[in-house]
Amino acid sequence: MEGEPDHEIVDQNLCVKTTEEEPNKSFSLEASLSKFSYIDLDKELEFKNDLIDDKEFDIPQVDTPPTLESILNETDDEDESFVLEDPTLLNIDTIDSHSYDTSSVASSDSGDRTNLKRKKKLPDSFSLHGSVMRHSLLKGISAQIVSAADKVDAGLPTAIAVSSLIAVGTSHGLALIFDQNQALRLCLGSTSVGGQYGAISALSINNDCSRLLCGFAKGQITMWDLASGKLLRSITDAHPPGTAILHIKFTDDPTLAICNDSGGSVFELTFKRVMGVRTCESRCLFSGSKGEVCCIEPLHSKPELKDHPITQFSLLAMASLTKMDPSSVPLLAWHFVAVSNYVNPMLAFCRGDVVHFLLVKRDESGAIHVTKQKHLHLYYDLINFTWINSRTVVLLDSVEKLHVIDRQTQEELETVEISEVQLVYNSSHFKSLATGGNVSQALALVGEKACYQSISSYGGQIFYLGTKSVYVMMLRSWRERVDHLLKQDCLTEALALAWSFHEGKAKAVVGLSGDASKRKAVVADRMVEILFHYADRALKKCPDQGKIQVMEQHFQDMVPVIVDYCLLLQRKDLLFSQMYDKLSENSVAKGVFLECLEPYILSDKLVGITPQVMKDLIVHFQDKKLMENVEALIVHMDITSLDIQQVVLMCWENRLYDAMIYVYNRGMNEFISPMEKLFRVIAPPLNAGKTLTDEQVVMGNKLLVYISCCLAGRAYPLGDIPEDLVPLVKNQVFEFLIRLHSTEASPEEEIYPYVRTLLHFDTREFLNVLALTFEDFKNDKQAVEYQQRIVDILLKVMVENSDFTPSQVGCLFTFLARQLAKPDNTLFVNRTLFDQVLEFLCSPDDDSRHSERQQVLLELLQAGGIVQFEENRLIRMAEKAEFSSPAPSAEIFRHVFADPRFSSLSTWFLLSFYYREEVFNYIHNILSIPGHSAEEKQSVWQKAMDHIEELVSLKPCKAAELVAIHFSGEIETVIRKLQNQVLLFKFLRSLLDPREGIHVNQESLQISPCITEQFIELLCQFKPNQVIETLQVLECYRLEETIQITQKYQLHEVTAYLLEKKGDIHGAFLIMLERLQGKLQEITHHSENTKEDPSLKDVEDTVVETIALCQRNSHNLNQQQREALWFPLLEAMMAPQKLASSTTPYLHSEALKSLTMQVLNSMAAFIALPSILQRILQDPVYGKGKLGEIQGLILGMLDTFNYEQTLLETTTSLLNQDLHWSLCNLRASVTKGLNPKQDYCSICLQQYKRRQEMADEIIVFSCGHLYHSFCLQNKECTVEIEGQIRWTCYKCNSSNKVGKLSENSSEIKKGRITPSQVKMSPSYHQSKGDPPAKKAASEPVLDPQQIQAFDQLCHLYRGSSRLALLTELSQNRSSDSYRPFSGSQSGPAFNSIFQNENFQLQLIPPPVTED
Repeated sequence: MEGEPDHEIVDQNLCVKTTEEEPNKSFSLEASLSKFSYIDLDKELEFKNDLIDDKEFDIPQVDTPPTLESILNETDDEDESFVLEDPTLLNIDTIDSHSYDTSSVASSDSGDRTNLKRKKKLPDSFSLHGSVMRHSLLKGISAQIVSAADKVDAGLPTAIAVSSLIAVGTSHGLALIFDQNQALRLCLGSTSVGGQYGAISALSINNDCSRLLCGFAKGQITMWDLASGKLLRSITDAHPPGTAILHIKFTDDPTLAICNDSGGSVFELTFKRVMGVRTCESRCLFSGSKGEVCCIEPLHSKPELKDHPITQFSLLAMASLTKMDPSSVPLLAWHFVAVSNYVNPMLAFCRGDVVHFLLVKRDESGAIHVTKQKHLHLYYDLINFTWINSRTVVLLDSVEKLHVIDRQTQEELETVEISEVQLVYNSSHFKSLATGGNVSQALALVGEKACYQSISSYGGQIFYLGTKSVYVMMLRSWRERVDHLLKQDCLTEALALAWSFHEGKAKAVVGLSGDASKRKAVVADRMVEILFHYADRALKKCPDQGKIQVMEQHFQDMVPVIVDYCLLLQRKDLLFSQMYDKLSENSVAKGVFLECLEPYILSDKLVGITPQVMKDLIVHFQDKKLMENVEALIVHMDITSLDIQQVVLMCWENRLYDAMIYVYNRGMNEFISPMEKLFRVIAPPLNAGKTLTDEQVVMGNKLLVYISCCLAGRAYPLGDIPEDLVPLVKNQVFEFLIRLHSTEASPEEEIYPYVRTLLHFDTREFLNVLALTFEDFKNDKQAVEYQQRIVDILLKVMVENSDFTPSQVGCLFTFLARQLAKPDNTLFVNRTLFDQVLEFLCSPDDDSRHSERQQVLLELLQAGGIVQFEENRLIRMAEKAEFSSPAPSAEIFRHVFADPRFSSLSTWFLLSFYYREEVFNYIHNILSIPGHSAEEKQSVWQKAMDHIEELVSLKPCKAAELVAIHFSGEIETVIRKLQNQVLLFKFLRSLLDPREGIHVNQESLQISPCITEQFIELLCQFKPNQVIETLQVLECYRLEETIQITQKYQLHEVTAYLLEKKGDIHGAFLIMLERLQGKLQEITHHSENTKEDPSLKDVEDTVVETIALCQRNSHNLNQQQREALWFPLLEAMMAPQKLASSTTPYLHSEALKSLTMQVLNSMAAFIALPSILQRILQDPVYGKGKLGEIQGLILGMLDTFNYEQTLLETTTSLLNQDLHWSLCNLRASVTKGLNPKQDYCSICLQQYKRRQEMADEIIVFSCGHLYHSFCLQNKECTVEIEGQIRWTCYKCNSSNKVGKLSENSSEIKKGRITPSQVKMSPSYHQSKGDPPAKKAASEPVLDPQQIQAFDQLCHLYRGSSRLALLTELSQNRSSDSYRPFSGSQSGPAFNSIFQNENFQLQLIPPPVTED
């Protein structure tokens, strides 16, 4: 075939040509689906010339060829799970009957440790799956390879191909052919031919094993007849000369082959025979100029699949190096797999550490579809991929470790180290050293790890060609895998692996039938054999000497394994016969065996035990005094495995009552006898009035639970009573409980002993049992009779007997009240009995159990018993008993409020007596929740309004919330009803003060100011100390009226607060000043003998409050108004010091001086220092030579001034240095050169040096991207700003559509490139018609990049900018009076940064800006 096909023809021949890009790694797969003529193999060879035509070999056109992107973007999951293939397709023939097992060691950390692709390591697979692969050396072939190299100078092995024969190519051009017995059948070629053609670089055997194709390092191809050893063809012109043959592959068509050379091209070879002359025609399928192909793989179909629709095509997969990471070896492998019950070919293609699986299908129309399946991510780089069957693949990583992977679950089954093979690599052929090394750098780099021709698979076996040997690996059968673990003395692992075979959960299974029942039977037999071996080993390896604990620990590690697998295999016969007999030979082993049964019995996994084992089990636990364990075991055992007489006797002797009840119930269907036995234990001490022991209390509780279970139809302690016995058991238990006398009654026995005993034991719990039983009763005649009868007996026993406490009697009537309150009640109880109970509970003669009686009465009323009493009698008895207010109850209120017989007076009496909070919830629910009638709501509303004072006295906050929600329009009426001023104050406080927690919107109340002012007046009376903090949260009040109220009660601080809020600052100040002067006069005239004066603290508090008032308002006052505040305050503080005599200083002179200094320091922020000094010196007292008295004050002011001046100068210096440093960094970053990331344009991908347009400018962005200006203009990446053209980065803009222009165009440099230098041009592009820009004669102006950078620098800091700080500092320093905190500037409009109360000076290190 002359030349290469043009571009159009190649595109038609490519059915799949796609590219996928990833970060730093890309891959190109080209799979040609060539339609070759399907030829019946039964036809004679001479007829093929008439059938074959060149047009038959054209690749069919595909309308829309799938791309790799479309394949890879599909979902990862497979359509349906894989099904097992026919096991006959997985049969493996043993090649070497004399091979030895290498027993490879499994490892979980295969791969290059220096370049792991995953941090997550796989678990140790050896313990899970055992040894999956058998690793064998073909000794015969290996020895003859070495011999041929020595005797006939065959050279080193270079390639291997396997079919029913094994072909090994050598470096001196020979092909050695071996049969299945490793005998050398043929030696094809000669060393002379090898000297001419070079080494054999590729081999291929056709399907019927009749032809061998040899590819050579110098590009020649030969075809040999494997039957006769004759040379059939020698092909020298199939591909361009000077390139080595990397791959040569037969297809399923014996007349068609594919070859791949070191130029990256792929050729189709057609073999013909015309007039007895053998010829070969070549056609290029893919040219290396479009991307070098380094791996090809045609699809081979098995003979069993010859009728498969896909066999009408010859599918060829090709992997090229286009845009791929050269360090990764591309790999391809086909295999037929079963998906969705259909067998179709699947292609695995690998790159680096990722394996992709593509499923190829042909539909009914004949179109071929490619579907992506789940891909496999690894933590190592691959150099070979081989299918061993449809579910198992074998991978070889770059450090020569084999990894056996289950494809569906992606689980690693085994790792094998094969460095001993000394694998042959095809590096010299990929580098084409035999023809001068004229290959690309990428292909040569791939060749460093290429071993395509050194590994061959056939029939489920993989052959590895080493420099001096040939190894074969195959899957072990399931028996071999188990036996391999047994040889290594890993019996536990062998049992676990065998169990996985039994359950069908094992991976890479060979040798088991597909039928589940047959598989389980075969594996179970083998597991039984292993268990016997395991038991023998446990007994044999038991330490003969030493502590008993050591022997117990040994068997505790071994025996549970035997028990586990016997139960899993459902072989209890084996467990309790042969295994038990074997382990019984050792007493320690027998004891451990019996103890191991306990958890299985308790979890109901082991129900039936042979009587002998059960007997031994009980004896063993008895000897160890573990009777509680025996009881727990018995109640879980099958009753048929128990000796009932023995067990009952043992239970009664050891007080195992649960087990005794279980045996009676299950073994004899007897439910009453256990009750009688338990009653005999607890009744005598109860009748005698003795205190029960702990054991007797436990028995009594068991009796109650047992009775409850029987009456509820449940078995005790576990399970349920058979349905046919439930009615009978209930009747028997009731008849037993209500017996008039016991079976062995004495003459002194009281009637109904069983009921009486249970009531004495625990009245409440017994009645709860009856209540639960009554709930389950159906309303039939017999059930009603039983209920009424048991109630009558309860009343007769308890009411007519004085042995019961008030609490017990109350429990009974509470129980009765609940039953009577039910809507379907059928019980009748004489009402006189309730009156007797009330009389008993409210008896004033008995002071004992007073609180208990009260609590019982409350519970009785809660349960609905209130309707059983007469109203007046109930109130009278409660008053008579002098009961205190107990805990609240909603039920009482519900019955009282709902009963029309109760008057409002008694209602509220009971409410206040028994009830607190729930009354408010009840009223709220009635008035707000729908479903109640209007009459009911009106009645409740009216009752609540009539008794609002009682509600407020109960809980003011709840009452206020209720009024705010439901009586918001009647607030004034409620206030008039509240005559008690204290109650009114509590109510208004809860209503108006939001701090009280009332959950009501204050705005919706619309309360008039007069109500708020009334609350403020009450607050002034009862809580004067809380007026100010309350006024701060109140809203609706009038200032003038409130001021009058506070003046009325002489609350000066509150009045000052209100005047300040009104805006009368001077008035507020005068009040505070007057109060301060009064306090000062008090301490001035105080006795000097008093050591502690409590009024000094008041002076300090008043001074602080006055200073705070002046400071809060000085910002909004002019200079004259400020002086009117501060100077009177100063004079007031200095007045006592003027009056003091120098010879008799009074007690608080030092404290007043300190307070005076505090006033001076505070006013210095608002009044100029000269003004303060002038005012002091103008004082007639100090103007006559008494400066010594104020010397301390003046010196303190000067010290403060000097300190502030020093602090300000230091701060200014730091700010100047900070600004200088920031501007230096800004200048350095603006003038810093840009370093492009690449030397080519990011749009046209051409190097900027190769462009012919020398006048074109190069644009470099701060992000590192580089462009030609023409390319940017074509992409419309220019924006005009203020008459200048600005550039934007194309890549950054396209990746971030919402990015700002300033972010994309900052720090741009442009250059004009010449061969010798780079000439920088201005940072903006000037159009041709514009004149050059003129220099600005005024002060320099920052360009946009500098302005943006400066703004970013300023935003790094919070608060005022440094420029503003320095500007004001410079203005202040240039003025005559340098005082940044001075208030000398007149007028309220002056606002300095330093006068801002939110100003904070942040002395922090300068931020580190990014380059």
